[in-house]
Amino acid sequence: MNDLVVSAARVWIGTPYRHQASTLGAGCDCLGLLRGIWRELYGAEPEVLPAYTPDWDEVAQADVLMAAARRHLEPQEVSELEPGDVLLFRMRPDAVAKHLGIASGATSFIHAYSGHGVIENTLSAPWRRRIAGVYSFPTLN
Repeated sequence: MNDLVVSAARVWIGTPYRHQASTLGAGCDCLGLLRGIWRELYGAEPEVLPAYTPDWDEVAQADVLMAAARRHLEPQEVSELEPGDVLLFRMRPDAVAKHLGIASGATSFIHAYSGHGVIENTLSAPWRRRIAGVYSFPTLN
């Protein structure tokens, strides 16, 4: 399963960044990348998303992204991170989780990043410090 997720994510590399989009080659944000991979693996998305702003409910302190991950993905321990796992990030220690990526190796991940599009980055110490949760995709039936 993890190899399928990583392969699906790598296809998106080079897709430009577009807020709220989830179209391979045309544009996506970090959540759009996850949504596109989900559609490839499972078909329809598990829920309809409301519109969201780039601040991801920071003002209300509603951890919407984390709550959605808990509804649809399987929680994992950070210490057991594997390629294909979904990584949720808090950009500041006291902030809500508002960025995500797909682990592509022990020290790398794929994500859609404003100004860069979908890229593969090193999971460096500054990124590792921001990990707020690790989740795996549910097993395919």
